[in-house]
Amino acid sequence: MTSDKAQDYWKANLRLVMGCLAVWFVVSFLFGVFLVDVLNTISIGGYKLGFWFAQQGSIYTFVVLVFFYASQMNKLDRKFDVHED
Repeated sequence: MTSDKAQDYWKANLRLVMGCLAVWFVVSFLFGVFLVDVLNTISIGGYKLGFWFAQQGSIYTFVVLVFFYASQMNKLDRKFDVHED
């Protein structure tokens, strides 16, 4: 792999990682800590939304992000021809 192609690969990889971390931060920290009082005014299924995000929403989001990251990295690896056979 050429140096320019390697740099493009890592830039795309870092962009993906930063996007996933931003989503995780918003869901777990902002929704679960800072905006919990505002979100608690909304009730879904008998549970306050702020409580749900603090207790389970951030975990579900993390699991979804793990699978999303894996699928996106597989696409990125194929695009830059660094995938495993």
